[in-house]
Amino acid sequence: MATNEKQKIRYAVVGLGWFAQDAALPAFVHTDNSELVALVSDDPTKREELSKKYSIQHTYSYEEYEDCLTSGEIDAVYIALPNHLHCDYTVRAANQAIHVLCEKPMAVTEQECEAMIKAVRDNNVKLMIAYRLHLEPANLQAIEIVRSKQIGEPRIFNSVFTQQVEEGNVRLREVAGGGTLDDIGIYCINAARYLFEDEPLEVFAVAANKGEQRFSEVEEMTSAILRFPNERLASFTCSFGAAKVSTYQVVGTKGDLRAESAYTWQGRLKHYLTINGETQERAFDAHDQLAAEFTYFSDCILQDKDPEPSGMEGLNDVRIIQALYQSIEKSQPVKIQTLDRHQRPTSAQAIEHPPVEEKPDLVNAASPGGKS
Repeated sequence: MATNEKQKIRYAVVGLGWFAQDAALPAFVHTDNSELVALVSDDPTKREELSKKYSIQHTYSYEEYEDCLTSGEIDAVYIALPNHLHCDYTVRAANQAIHVLCEKPMAVTEQECEAMIKAVRDNNVKLMIAYRLHLEPANLQAIEIVRSKQIGEPRIFNSVFTQQVEEGNVRLREVAGGGTLDDIGIYCINAARYLFEDEPLEVFAVAANKGEQRFSEVEEMTSAILRFPNERLASFTCSFGAAKVSTYQVVGTKGDLRAESAYTWQGRLKHYLTINGETQERAFDAHDQLAAEFTYFSDCILQDKDPEPSGMEGLNDVRIIQALYQSIEKSQPVKIQTLDRHQRPTSAQAIEHPPVEEKPDLVNAASPGGKS
């Protein structure tokens, strides 16, 4: 395979919204094994300005996606499209023998996730779901602390993940697979799973909405409880209508660990580890988490290894999200049939790249809170 000779995987970034521009495009300069060679967007201004900025020769509209896949110019796609498009764009890439790094949530339904897994299997290509925290030192260290039983037997997980999302943002559109659980609740669900190293058996959720126009299609906030084996409970609240908070706490029989800015993709993360009333504080420096993802996925392709945040990981979270929405609808707990996970993130996966120093100027895009 040609990619093995040059040791660089060539990527097309598909979808040039806020996150792709702010986090993904600047990350390629920090990697040794990944190269940005193509951009796919329906916005001609984005294509023109961003291709100039990053010296990209090949740009395509969404209609030309197939041309991009068959061009011979790329080995992999990074899909940063709205959630409802993930399945279609993944399956089409796989059918052309192109590897796929797809943003989370993997898709909108279980059926779509299964179609994606089948397509990559049938075409013998790699699929990784972009769980960047599976490579992030502070979260991996939290897993090791819980696993080592420093806080005793882990019994409780609790998390708050909230932010303001401006009216008109794609995250507030039902048709695009928006909503608090799909967009930010997934981080809390995934953290509970990797910290407990297990899968929930039953879930219960309630949604709240005080009727603002921006929340006419999706809930303003959701609170959920997940029951895990050995009678452990995980609870979280996520919201698109509250101040910015991103924290989780694991409470064990002897102590607890609290992570601040736990889910952030930029800036420092902090741990507060309390055992027998004594608290130790530890700060983790900022890293380029997207560069880590590209580095890890490219390694998996070059060395023919299966990525740990696999399609199965993505499918499990989507199953849980669907069960939570079912619970909201029925106002009762929902039993859950999740798949076993034999692979979990470990500290061996930590990848550290220096953070992006300069905030890129956004082209026809704004952060969820409305800052361009």
